Amino acid sequence: MQPFTRLEARACPLGLANVDTDQLIPARFMSRPRTAGYGTFLLHDLRFGPDGAPVPGFVLDDPRRAGARILVARRNFGTGSSREAAVYALVDYGIACVIAPSFGDIFASNAVKNGLLPATVTEDDAESLLAAIEAEPETPVCVDLTAQTIAAGDRAIAFAIDPVRRLQLLNGWDDIDLTLRHAAEIAAFARTRRTEAPWIVPGHGG
Repeated sequence: MQPFTRLEARACPLGLANVDTDQLIPARFMSRPRTAGYGTFLLHDLRFGPDGAPVPGFVLDDPRRAGARILVARRNFGTGSSREAAVYALVDYGIACVIAPSFGDIFASNAVKNGLLPATVTEDDAESLLAAIEAEPETPVCVDLTAQTIAAGDRAIAFAIDPVRRLQLLNGWDDIDLTLRHAAEIAAFARTRRTEAPWIVPGHGG
């Protein structure tokens, strides 16, 4: 996983609350292999009608949002089922950061494991940011994970993230890497434990 430190990119204002994982990727698309990519199915049933025709004016398909890597939404983003494919759909589409007032906890955990930053802001700041990128769609938004700030034009907004998740993103670590930070302490404990209680070691014969 690549470290995430700073991202400056176009942002897409998804002014919806309670966007759940079934909306992010409907279950019927999840049988395909991960290597095939899930990006084309992101928000499929909001972007396309029952006949498969694009929904006119849906913000994700606005040419002014082409190449957006940041998504701004309202509260309760990523709630619902625990499907990691919801994160795959975002990442495969090109989204590297979602900004919202609150997230489903399992979604946020899955996001970090895939290098996607879930940046939590206040509801007022989310509304301010939505208004800013609606008014100026081509203005880049800068997300700085080190400083935990978001800049859009003359607006500067602080965001929150769990400290352990922040550490993982900054270093590009998965859960195994996080554990390996303590490899020396783990090895020292194992040596001491082997000496103090040798009978617990398989094959000791005690």
